[in-house]
Amino acid sequence: MNIIYMDILDNFLGRAMTATHEPKEFDTLVGTPLEVRRRLDKFKAEQVIVVPLAHTGVQQADLLAKTLTTVVAFIGAALSEQNEQTLKALVNAVVPKAPPTPTLLREAAMLARSRKAVLEGADWLTAATLAELAGLSSTNPSTQPNKWKRERRIFAINHNGVDYFPGYGLDAEAGWRPRKTLKPVLEVFGDDKDGWGLAYWFLSSNSFLGGRRPQDVLAGEPEQVLAAAKDEVEGVAHG
Repeated sequence: MNIIYMDILDNFLGRAMTATHEPKEFDTLVGTPLEVRRRLDKFKAEQVIVVPLAHTGVQQADLLAKTLTTVVAFIGAALSEQNEQTLKALVNAVVPKAPPTPTLLREAAMLARSRKAVLEGADWLTAATLAELAGLSSTNPSTQPNKWKRERRIFAINHNGVDYFPGYGLDAEAGWRPRKTLKPVLEVFGDDKDGWGLAYWFLSSNSFLGGRRPQDVLAGEPEQVLAAAKDEVEGVAHG
Protein backbone atom coordinates (compact mmCIF):
# COMPACT_ATOMS: atom_id res chain seq x y z
CA MET A 1 0.00 0.00 0.00
CA ASN A 2 1.31 3.44 -0.93
CA ILE A 3 0.61 6.57 1.06
CA ILE A 4 0.76 10.27 0.28
CA TYR A 5 2.24 12.47 3.00
CA MET A 6 1.65 16.22 2.83
CA ASP A 7 3.91 18.55 4.84
CA ILE A 8 1.88 21.56 6.06
CA LEU A 9 4.20 24.31 7.33
CA ASP A 10 3.60 27.05 9.91
CA ASN A 11 -0.09 26.35 10.53
CA PHE A 12 -1.22 27.11 6.99
CA LEU A 13 -4.88 27.58 7.80
CA GLY A 14 -4.21 29.68 10.87
CA ARG A 15 -2.11 32.13 8.87
CA ALA A 16 -4.64 32.16 6.05
CA MET A 17 -7.20 33.50 8.49
CA THR A 18 -5.24 36.73 8.72
CA ALA A 19 -5.00 37.08 4.92
CA THR A 20 -1.92 39.28 5.39
CA HIS A 21 0.57 37.09 3.51
CA GLU A 22 0.70 33.93 1.44
CA PRO A 23 1.33 30.58 3.15
CA LYS A 24 4.68 28.92 2.83
CA GLU A 25 5.23 26.09 0.40
CA PHE A 26 4.53 22.50 1.34
CA ASP A 27 5.96 19.28 0.01
CA THR A 28 4.73 15.75 -0.59
CA LEU A 29 6.24 12.34 -0.05
CA VAL A 30 5.01 9.29 -1.94
CA GLY A 31 5.94 5.75 -1.04
CA THR A 32 5.22 2.82 1.20
CA PRO A 33 4.54 3.51 4.89
CA LEU A 34 8.07 2.34 5.76
CA GLU A 35 9.67 4.52 3.10
CA VAL A 36 7.75 7.59 4.19
CA ARG A 37 8.54 7.04 7.88
CA ARG A 38 12.27 6.91 7.10
CA ARG A 39 12.11 10.22 5.25
CA LEU A 40 9.86 12.11 7.67
CA ASP A 41 12.72 13.05 10.00
CA LYS A 42 14.10 15.33 7.31
CA PHE A 43 11.00 17.54 7.53
CA LYS A 44 10.31 19.95 10.35
CA ALA A 45 6.59 20.19 9.99
CA GLU A 46 4.13 21.20 12.67
CA GLN A 47 1.29 19.28 11.02
CA VAL A 48 1.10 16.51 8.42
CA ILE A 49 -1.66 14.89 6.38
CA VAL A 50 -1.39 11.21 5.49
CA VAL A 51 -3.55 9.68 2.77
CA PRO A 52 -3.39 5.83 2.69
CA LEU A 53 -3.93 4.38 -0.79
CA ALA A 54 -4.82 0.72 -0.97
CA HIS A 55 -4.20 -1.20 -4.20
CA THR A 56 -2.52 1.77 -5.84
CA GLY A 57 0.71 1.74 -7.81
CA VAL A 58 3.59 4.18 -7.46
CA GLN A 59 2.71 6.06 -10.64
CA GLN A 60 -0.91 6.51 -9.64
CA ALA A 61 0.09 7.66 -6.14
CA ASP A 62 2.56 10.15 -7.57
CA LEU A 63 -0.05 11.50 -9.96
CA LEU A 64 -2.53 11.95 -7.12
CA ALA A 65 0.11 13.73 -5.02
CA LYS A 66 0.79 16.19 -7.83
CA THR A 67 -2.93 16.76 -8.27
CA LEU A 68 -3.41 17.46 -4.56
CA THR A 69 -0.42 19.81 -4.62
CA THR A 70 -2.01 21.82 -7.42
CA VAL A 71 -5.42 21.92 -5.71
CA VAL A 72 -4.07 22.98 -2.32
CA ALA A 73 -1.80 25.60 -3.88
CA PHE A 74 -4.79 27.01 -5.75
CA ILE A 75 -6.87 27.16 -2.57
CA GLY A 76 -3.99 28.76 -0.69
CA ALA A 77 -3.58 31.47 -3.31
CA ALA A 78 -7.31 32.12 -3.29
CA LEU A 79 -7.41 32.36 0.48
CA SER A 80 -4.49 34.76 0.65
CA GLU A 81 -6.46 37.22 -1.44
CA GLN A 82 -9.73 36.89 0.44
CA ASN A 83 -10.95 37.78 3.89
CA GLU A 84 -11.79 35.84 7.01
CA GLN A 85 -15.43 35.52 6.01
CA THR A 86 -14.46 33.67 2.82
CA LEU A 87 -12.32 31.20 4.73
CA LYS A 88 -15.11 30.54 7.20
CA ALA A 89 -17.50 29.87 4.31
CA LEU A 90 -15.08 27.31 2.87
CA VAL A 91 -14.66 25.62 6.24
CA ASN A 92 -18.41 25.53 6.86
CA ALA A 93 -18.93 23.89 3.48
CA VAL A 94 -16.98 20.79 4.53
CA VAL A 95 -17.75 20.67 8.26
CA PRO A 96 -21.05 19.23 9.59
CA LYS A 97 -23.53 21.82 10.80
CA ALA A 98 -23.39 20.23 14.23
CA PRO A 99 -21.53 17.27 15.71
CA PRO A 100 -23.61 14.09 15.62
CA THR A 101 -24.83 13.13 19.07
CA PRO A 102 -23.94 9.72 20.51
CA THR A 103 -27.62 8.80 20.32
CA LEU A 104 -27.78 9.54 16.59
CA LEU A 105 -24.58 7.58 16.02
CA ARG A 106 -25.99 4.59 17.88
CA GLU A 107 -29.24 4.82 15.95
CA ALA A 108 -27.39 5.02 12.65
CA ALA A 109 -25.31 1.96 13.55
CA MET A 110 -28.40 0.02 14.59
CA LEU A 111 -30.22 0.98 11.39
CA ALA A 112 -27.27 -0.11 9.27
CA ARG A 113 -27.08 -3.48 11.05
CA SER A 114 -30.84 -4.01 10.75
CA ARG A 115 -30.91 -3.26 7.04
CA LYS A 116 -27.90 -5.49 6.43
CA ALA A 117 -29.69 -8.31 8.27
CA VAL A 118 -32.80 -7.79 6.13
CA LEU A 119 -30.86 -7.84 2.87
CA GLU A 120 -28.99 -10.98 3.87
CA GLY A 121 -31.98 -12.69 5.49
CA ALA A 122 -34.06 -13.43 2.38
CA ASP A 123 -34.10 -13.48 -1.40
CA TRP A 124 -34.94 -10.01 -2.71
CA LEU A 125 -36.01 -9.63 -6.33
CA THR A 126 -36.09 -6.59 -8.54
CA ALA A 127 -39.22 -5.91 -10.56
CA ALA A 128 -37.42 -7.13 -13.67
CA THR A 129 -36.45 -10.43 -12.04
CA LEU A 130 -39.94 -10.88 -10.63
CA ALA A 131 -41.49 -10.18 -14.03
CA GLU A 132 -39.19 -12.76 -15.63
CA LEU A 133 -40.06 -15.41 -13.04
CA ALA A 134 -43.78 -14.74 -13.35
CA GLY A 135 -43.68 -14.62 -17.15
CA LEU A 136 -44.85 -11.03 -17.26
CA SER A 137 -44.29 -8.50 -20.02
CA SER A 138 -40.64 -7.58 -20.46
CA THR A 139 -41.53 -4.28 -22.16
CA ASN A 140 -42.27 -2.58 -18.85
CA PRO A 141 -41.48 -5.20 -16.20
CA SER A 142 -42.19 -2.94 -13.22
CA THR A 143 -45.84 -2.30 -14.15
CA GLN A 144 -47.40 -5.44 -12.66
CA PRO A 145 -45.19 -5.71 -9.55
CA ASN A 146 -45.92 -2.07 -8.74
CA LYS A 147 -49.64 -2.73 -9.22
CA TRP A 148 -49.40 -5.64 -6.79
CA LYS A 149 -47.63 -3.36 -4.32
CA ARG A 150 -50.33 -0.68 -4.59
CA GLU A 151 -52.99 -3.34 -4.01
CA ARG A 152 -51.10 -4.56 -0.92
CA ARG A 153 -50.70 -8.00 -2.42
CA ILE A 154 -46.96 -7.72 -1.80
CA PHE A 155 -44.54 -5.14 -0.43
CA ALA A 156 -41.08 -3.94 -1.37
CA ILE A 157 -38.07 -2.34 0.26
CA ASN A 158 -36.34 0.51 -1.50
CA HIS A 159 -32.57 0.15 -1.48
CA ASN A 160 -30.37 2.64 -3.33
CA GLY A 161 -33.35 3.82 -5.35
CA VAL A 162 -34.42 0.32 -6.43
CA ASP A 163 -37.49 -1.61 -5.23
CA TYR A 164 -36.85 -5.18 -4.09
CA PHE A 165 -39.65 -7.68 -3.50
CA PRO A 166 -39.39 -10.55 -0.96
CA GLY A 167 -39.06 -14.02 -2.38
CA TYR A 168 -40.98 -15.48 0.56
CA GLY A 169 -43.97 -13.41 -0.54
CA LEU A 170 -44.23 -15.30 -3.84
CA ASP A 171 -45.96 -18.61 -4.54
CA ALA A 172 -43.97 -20.77 -6.96
CA GLU A 173 -46.93 -23.10 -7.45
CA ALA A 174 -49.08 -20.16 -8.55
CA GLY A 175 -46.64 -18.98 -11.21
CA TRP A 176 -44.61 -16.81 -8.85
CA ARG A 177 -47.57 -14.58 -8.06
CA PRO A 178 -47.90 -13.01 -4.60
CA ARG A 179 -49.10 -15.43 -1.98
CA LYS A 180 -52.80 -14.92 -1.39
CA THR A 181 -52.18 -15.23 2.34
CA LEU A 182 -49.82 -12.24 2.35
CA LYS A 183 -52.43 -9.61 1.50
CA PRO A 184 -54.46 -10.00 4.73
CA VAL A 185 -51.26 -9.58 6.77
CA LEU A 186 -50.28 -6.42 4.90
CA GLU A 187 -53.79 -5.04 5.30
CA VAL A 188 -53.57 -5.52 9.07
CA PHE A 189 -50.49 -3.28 9.22
CA GLY A 190 -51.90 -0.81 6.71
CA ASP A 191 -49.75 2.31 6.64
CA ASP A 192 -48.28 1.69 10.09
CA LYS A 193 -45.18 0.05 8.59
CA ASP A 194 -43.29 0.97 5.45
CA GLY A 195 -41.44 -1.59 3.35
CA TRP A 196 -38.44 -1.76 5.65
CA GLY A 197 -40.67 -1.95 8.72
CA LEU A 198 -42.53 -4.91 7.22
CA ALA A 199 -39.24 -6.56 6.28
CA TYR A 200 -37.96 -6.21 9.88
CA TRP A 201 -41.16 -7.73 11.22
CA PHE A 202 -41.11 -10.72 8.88
CA LEU A 203 -37.41 -11.28 9.66
CA SER A 204 -37.60 -11.01 13.45
CA SER A 205 -38.28 -13.85 15.86
CA ASN A 206 -41.87 -13.60 17.04
CA SER A 207 -42.96 -14.70 20.50
CA PHE A 208 -46.53 -15.23 19.27
CA LEU A 209 -45.09 -17.78 16.81
CA GLY A 210 -43.01 -19.51 19.45
CA GLY A 211 -39.84 -17.66 18.48
CA ARG A 212 -40.16 -18.43 14.79
CA ARG A 213 -39.85 -15.80 12.09
CA PRO A 214 -43.04 -14.84 10.20
CA GLN A 215 -41.26 -15.16 6.84
CA ASP A 216 -40.47 -18.81 7.64
CA VAL A 217 -44.04 -19.61 8.70
CA LEU A 218 -45.98 -17.71 6.04
CA ALA A 219 -46.15 -20.56 3.52
CA GLY A 220 -47.10 -23.32 5.95
CA GLU A 221 -49.08 -21.55 8.68
CA PRO A 222 -50.47 -18.34 7.19
CA GLU A 223 -53.27 -18.14 9.75
CA GLN A 224 -50.72 -18.01 12.54
CA VAL A 225 -48.80 -15.23 10.81
CA LEU A 226 -52.02 -13.26 10.39
CA ALA A 227 -52.83 -13.75 14.06
CA ALA A 228 -49.32 -12.60 15.01
CA ALA A 229 -49.78 -9.46 12.94
CA LYS A 230 -53.10 -8.70 14.62
CA ASP A 231 -51.53 -9.32 18.02
CA GLU A 232 -48.75 -6.81 17.27
CA VAL A 233 -51.14 -4.13 16.04
CA GLU A 234 -53.42 -4.59 19.03
CA GLY A 235 -50.46 -4.49 21.39
CA VAL A 236 -49.29 -1.20 19.91
CA ALA A 237 -52.80 0.23 20.04
CA HIS A 238 -53.12 -0.61 23.73
CA GLY A 239 -49.65 0.64 24.59
